[in-house]
Amino acid sequence: MKRLSIAEALREAMREEMLRDERVFLIGEDIGIPQGFGGAFTVTLGLSDEFGHERVVDTPISEKAIVGAAVGAAMMGMRPIADVQYSDFLFCAADEIINQAAKMTYMSGGTVKVPMVLRAPVGATNRGAQHAQSPEGFFMHVPGWKVAVPATAYDAKGLLKTAVRDEGPVLIFEHKRLYGKGGRKEAGGLDLTSGIPDEDYCIPFGQAVVRREGADLTIVATLLMMHRSLAAADLLAQEGINIEVIDPRTLVPFDNETMLASVAKTGKLLIVEEDNLTGGWGAEVAARVADSGFDLLDAPIKRLASYDVPMPFAPVLENFVVPSVDRIIELARAMVKGKV
Repeated sequence: MKRLSIAEALREAMREEMLRDERVFLIGEDIGIPQGFGGAFTVTLGLSDEFGHERVVDTPISEKAIVGAAVGAAMMGMRPIADVQYSDFLFCAADEIINQAAKMTYMSGGTVKVPMVLRAPVGATNRGAQHAQSPEGFFMHVPGWKVAVPATAYDAKGLLKTAVRDEGPVLIFEHKRLYGKGGRKEAGGLDLTSGIPDEDYCIPFGQAVVRREGADLTIVATLLMMHRSLAAADLLAQEGINIEVIDPRTLVPFDNETMLASVAKTGKLLIVEEDNLTGGWGAEVAARVADSGFDLLDAPIKRLASYDVPMPFAPVLENFVVPSVDRIIELARAMVKGKV
């Protein structure tokens, strides 16, 4: 057992999968240049020295080229792990993601597989509107893709390994403020580590984890918002309010059973996400509970998300827009006390 950050765990997962399977290779901007940083957030640092540039492939600044090459390679039997520097740039490759990777298996009657992984950092980090989005909800909407959202180093390694071995395309969204030690230093970042077993392990998709048990309110949250929800729950516990915090770990497939079991216990549900409110993944989760677990609820479902504005550049405005620990506490307390 060793302790690794998310950046280190992702790096170790890629290294082990490249050693395990010669079909696995990395492709992206600046991921293997000599004396480089190992991509925008240092996750691939050192891998080109070990595996060479035939398996750590640097590309031009073109997301269409990165994703298009990965789709083609996957269709021909390779196992690419494509790196897009910011999730905002996924939209530059929308056709390749939505019309090619997602549909090839269906259009070929199952004869063509697209076993590729697409890694993309999300979250607001004082970089302005075009480098700050959390677009998980967009891609949760695309049939054919699986969507993973690891919030711990243990999950990051296990989910990435599962993604590499999957027979279809998988998107892994990683929050910039969670990379931690061994990654690029981020203002407001959390230096989190997890115990990582020495033996090989994978985490099955569609299995949520209860990060904190409680009986008064269920919070479902991912990535940075999951950690802020835990911090809020710890503070509310001092008031005698016991919050249950669920981390879905994957949005597609989504673990409805764990969420509904929690709501059956608490009777109240709060969904916290960093994406802006309208059309976020939280809306889908709320709809599922309303459809399958309405009789379990003692109060209306509530969602807490970023406001419906482009992400501001000014730090004080960004902090206002993105849900804070204080905002989570305020809403959770009001829900438990029956004031909303």
